[in-house]
Amino acid sequence: MLKKFILQTSRRDEMIDITMSIQQFVHESAVSEGIVVVYCPHTTAGITINENADPDVKRDMIRRFDELYPWENPLDRHFEGNTAAHMKASTVGASQHVIILEGNLLLGTWQGIYFCEFDGPRNRTYYAKILKG
Repeated sequence: MLKKFILQTSRRDEMIDITMSIQQFVHESAVSEGIVVVYCPHTTAGITINENADPDVKRDMIRRFDELYPWENPLDRHFEGNTAAHMKASTVGASQHVIILEGNLLLGTWQGIYFCEFDGPRNRTYYAKILKG
């Protein structure tokens, strides 16, 4: 089972909680045990799992990414000028996998699944694939 999701980002850098969308897909699939893989097909965005209780975590992460990979760097040579977005996306990664147990995502108490935008605002897609078993 594969599902394509579409979202519109609103800022250059943001982390969008997609946990409920993935959980809804799992419920619709009626799979009680397995794995869901969440994949981002973009080179300037990614998928991560992190805390979803305190919004300061997202703000701090974005700030720290900006410190590590500043948008303006005179040594960057990429024609589009978005090398920082490529670096951030590579650091976060393109996918995450989550165990499905009793029809639910097996996440920790404070964990959520995030689509990480690093070159927005844009129309974006991501995919979820459920592997039963």
